[in-house]
Amino acid sequence: MGIMEQKTDKETRLLETAFKLFTEKGIKSTSIQDIVDNAKVAKGTFYLYFKDKYEIRDVLITKKSEKLFSEALSKMRKNYIQNFSDQIIFIINYVIDELIKNPLLLKFISKNLSWGVYNETLLRLYDRQEAKEDGLYSLFLKGVEENHIALKNPKVTLFMIIELVSSTCFDSILYQNPLPIQEYKPYLYDTIRSFLNK
Repeated sequence: MGIMEQKTDKETRLLETAFKLFTEKGIKSTSIQDIVDNAKVAKGTFYLYFKDKYEIRDVLITKKSEKLFSEALSKMRKNYIQNFSDQIIFIINYVIDELIKNPLLLKFISKNLSWGVYNETLLRLYDRQEAKEDGLYSLFLKGVEENHIALKNPKVTLFMIIELVSSTCFDSILYQNPLPIQEYKPYLYDTIRSFLNK
């Protein structure tokens, strides 16, 4: 195993271990020592990658939410959905359904779903990847342009859509507030369509 592979392996172990401990014990009850002991790495190794447990939490939220959107985009492309609004609704619905199936992930991401699209600095730092050309952000900008949708600022509109989904679905899934999620979805999707049918 090369030096870069060993480094990536240790970083991956730290991230996986931190996620497991954060979702089992909570962030406050998890120490850096807990993470390194369970990941079987030296404490100094932790600090090569992360400045504290809150930074590793932020990286995890970003990676987990970005992964949800990537999976949603992949599924959408396999379904050959042509209509732009339908594409966005499909992606949002996929993400919501995945969060319903995984309440630990929902609680962990909490109301920070937009980090997977907008927290590019963290993604670049820890994934060492360029911003994805085929990601949700690119799809959205292209769709707005191709469909001649008159949005003053498409980036802000996408951010508002994701934040709306993130905050309201969290409450709807966990607390049935304002409605249980399946009853709430039609209202949410009507609102999203109204953003896109200008």
